Amino acid sequence: MNPNIRNIAIIAHVDHGKTTLVDKLLKEGGVFRANQQVEERAMDSMDLEREKGITIKAKNTAVHWKDKLINIVDTPGHADFGGEVERALRMVDGVLLLVDAYDGPQAQTRFVLRKALAHGLKVIIVINKIDRDNANPQKMYDQVLELLLELNANEEQFNAPVVYGSGRDGYMMKHLTDEKKDMTPLFDTILEHIPPPFAKADEPFRMLVSNIDWSDYVGRIAVGKILSGKITVGDTVYIVRHGTDQHVRAKITKVFEFSGLQTEESTNGIAGNIVGLSGFEDIDIGDTLTADENGHALPFTEIDPPTLEMQIAVNDGPLVGRDGKLVTSRQIRDRLYREVKTNISIKVEDSETAAVFNIKARGAMQIAVLVETMRREGYELLVSRPSVITRNVNGQVHEPYETLWLEVPEECVGSIMQNLANRKGQITHMEKHPHSTMIEATITTRGLIGFEIDLVNATSGRGVMSHLFKEYGPAVGELTTRLTGTLVATEAGVTTAYALEAVQERGKLFVGPGEDVYEGMIVGENPRQEDIPVNASKAKQLTNFRSQGEGKGIQLTPAVKLSLERAIEYIAPDEFVEVTPKNLRLRKRILKAVDRRKVERANRVA
Repeated sequence: MNPNIRNIAIIAHVDHGKTTLVDKLLKEGGVFRANQQVEERAMDSMDLEREKGITIKAKNTAVHWKDKLINIVDTPGHADFGGEVERALRMVDGVLLLVDAYDGPQAQTRFVLRKALAHGLKVIIVINKIDRDNANPQKMYDQVLELLLELNANEEQFNAPVVYGSGRDGYMMKHLTDEKKDMTPLFDTILEHIPPPFAKADEPFRMLVSNIDWSDYVGRIAVGKILSGKITVGDTVYIVRHGTDQHVRAKITKVFEFSGLQTEESTNGIAGNIVGLSGFEDIDIGDTLTADENGHALPFTEIDPPTLEMQIAVNDGPLVGRDGKLVTSRQIRDRLYREVKTNISIKVEDSETAAVFNIKARGAMQIAVLVETMRREGYELLVSRPSVITRNVNGQVHEPYETLWLEVPEECVGSIMQNLANRKGQITHMEKHPHSTMIEATITTRGLIGFEIDLVNATSGRGVMSHLFKEYGPAVGELTTRLTGTLVATEAGVTTAYALEAVQERGKLFVGPGEDVYEGMIVGENPRQEDIPVNASKAKQLTNFRSQGEGKGIQLTPAVKLSLERAIEYIAPDEFVEVTPKNLRLRKRILKAVDRRKVERANRVA
């Protein structure tokens, strides 16, 4: 035991204020100077995290409080990034369960809390955002206790201490009647309730690699909690590969400790502390580091298996190479396999088709984040619609099911229920609130693909959804998930306002004037379930005659621009999203109309 160290993780549903709370803990822990200008959500260091307002990667930081070192891991709240949460919980001895005082426990609250309880971690309940209008902190605390009971928490976990406050305004209280002052009550509760890390200082060095970092100067950095002994720069260690008994010798070149937003070099790492170690040519998450040449691998919790599969392919469109520099099969393959090294919840396989790779993950957002990162690095590629990973159980096909929670305006309930019926969702609970209706349903993962777009359209953006993997069950057969067709370009060229005015009479536009299009590219949506060929680059013929209505201005409806996640869920199985550093285009897999008709005819015959 090391009484001067505490290791905690902050867990919560998306947008309940984890990263903002960490900012305030860092500030009061003296990490920032009194006059230092610090960006909000300082821990969200990736551009994508700042843009989306969510945490994607679990990150380590540390503060000093009353001569104690408190290591803090900020975890993602989205279920798609469950692998990050699993790894973070391996390094800590307790969690701060953050719950919004207005929204209460949500889908991902349940997901992350279940993981923490399974690891036997101590819990501190933090009812956050009590300054919100209509907040009801006492009611939300009761709901957390109900959730703890439902998830079979032990007596100690159920009797977890609670603090109330506002991470944004920088105060916490042990009782709602206390003075709103600073974060001291939360710091004190952490020191009182979270035990020091259980580590054996007098035994040989051992550490489980829970995360991998990268430095341009020292290469791969293995991050984890030292379970026994201590480590010093220059020490020889042995890497025990996860899943094998292979031992690889290595020498420690640097030891890093976490302090605020930076890592600081240290001469050694002590038992119980979370550190980073360098000096390895190749090391992976789940590997064990030990000073004992004959040491055994430490147990590594297997993360939830992937439920979705997508294809990433080389861009074979006519505009390939205009925006990106990294377009070849080898470049894309190397980048995908590099991702697997630091993201163990993604699996990559070479497919039977050349230049096409199968990616398996927990959800579409996880793959969308990977693809968005790649496009910013200069890659061009094609992405397919997600499909579910099925299992064979006693000769019967089983597919993944999810529990879906919806909050929709009262006037939209009918259309949402009809949409769920089309997707073969089973409504299990409904509850009316003053201005909205809460719906709980069980639906297949396949039925959820594209549902968020329908929800946004049906509720004008007012609907809120969250979902969580439930179980594998019997497949439900054919589903209707997209009720529309597409408008497909027949000619290559540059779109004109004259051509688009005629095209928009058929449906919504996905392109505006002056954009490059090619044969087989999707330029709009047809309200009916069929594809219509259109010429979006047709120019007006100039003649010597003035036509009737000459001079009338062309009125174009603004084009609908889908985000990458929406585009991936929108496309049909016979379509791709073309992703480049500057553009997102929707297209048919087979670009030429003649070839598409041949395939359709062959499928009908088959």
